[in-house]
Amino acid sequence: MTPVRAVPRHSPPPATGPARPEAFRALMSAFPTGVAVVTTYGADGLPRGLTCSSLSSVAAEPPTLSVCLTTRGETLRALRASGAFAVNLLHDAGRRAAQVFARPGQDRFGQVDWRPSPGAGLPWLAEDAFAVAECRVSDLSEVSDHTVVIGEVTGVVQEPGVPLLYGARGFAAWPGGTVPGPHVAPEGVAS
Repeated sequence: MTPVRAVPRHSPPPATGPARPEAFRALMSAFPTGVAVVTTYGADGLPRGLTCSSLSSVAAEPPTLSVCLTTRGETLRALRASGAFAVNLLHDAGRRAAQVFARPGQDRFGQVDWRPSPGAGLPWLAEDAFAVAECRVSDLSEVSDHTVVIGEVTGVVQEPGVPLLYGARGFAAWPGGTVPGPHVAPEGVAS
């Protein structure tokens, strides 16, 4: 038997405090991600929403996802009040919507085509999204100036589309082309 040799480990440099915000932003801009618009209704019955690139799958059973929203923003305030939200995954022709919902202080919904979703009636960017997940808020956790929102997915509508990506401070289309609609196995059949 060949003896196992231990691999020398290099210890990390001592922690000196948080990284500079500009270095962190540069790091995160080097990580391309999909683009979504999170939407909900405010207590006044008007739609609210914002562009979000911090979307992640949390669990498959029950289907759960997370989004991170600005803690002081009106979209989070509306989401807290309503207890529900939609995640609109934008396709490559949805760049304008992504930009509209990224800018503060304007009538965002007055600049895009939207309608209530077929499921829960949440605001849906019908012309700019190729998929929508409707969610019920199951947890909120404040982290610095953002709040992690955990949502149990209660419905999904998806059509084939070319996802919109964001990275290096710019938009691009998914290089692989069209993502097909979901394959759903018939009841009782494993997919």
